[in-house]
Amino acid sequence: MDASVTSPHYQQRESDTIDQVHHDQLLTELSSLDHQDLRVRWRKLLRTQPPDLQRTLLLRLLAYRLQARAYGNLDRETVRYLNHVARESLRRKPEPGRRNAKAPPPIPPVPTRSRLKPGTLLAREFNGTIHRVTVTHEGFSWQGNTHSSLSEIARLITGTRWNGPRFFGLRDKLEKGQVGEKNP
Repeated sequence: MDASVTSPHYQQRESDTIDQVHHDQLLTELSSLDHQDLRVRWRKLLRTQPPDLQRTLLLRLLAYRLQARAYGNLDRETVRYLNHVARESLRRKPEPGRRNAKAPPPIPPVPTRSRLKPGTLLAREFNGTIHRVTVTHEGFSWQGNTHSSLSEIARLITGTRWNGPRFFGLRDKLEKGQVGEKNP
């Protein structure tokens, strides 16, 4: 991916990329289509049924989906943050027949991307082998390869799905009596 379009809030998946060079050309072509042709193009490009929206909204949504394929979609942390903001907005809506307060709703703090700074070394012993992972600006370096998540590295080490931060000891295990623990 070109460094000029890299953003810490976007996550690119190689399986979904489209030719980035032709992205702008495709958007220009889509903007000239009428509503019915736009719906046909949606089915062709996304292989799903298009939502029943007016042409302008359908065009914007299709453009967003294609942009996400070309340049990467929002990462999980950003999606969680946006969902939290949306839930708070719905929670603060006044009941029918009741006026809203004049004060604007508080904006939740933006979560920090990561507590780990580039250069941090993580080590974990597994099956008698010490595995060392270095935090980089691009992600996590392990055995000469760069990976986007600790969970991906933990899966490669163990052969099973793991929560990467928990595997490397960055998250505490639940103590007895905490919520989420199964009682016998």
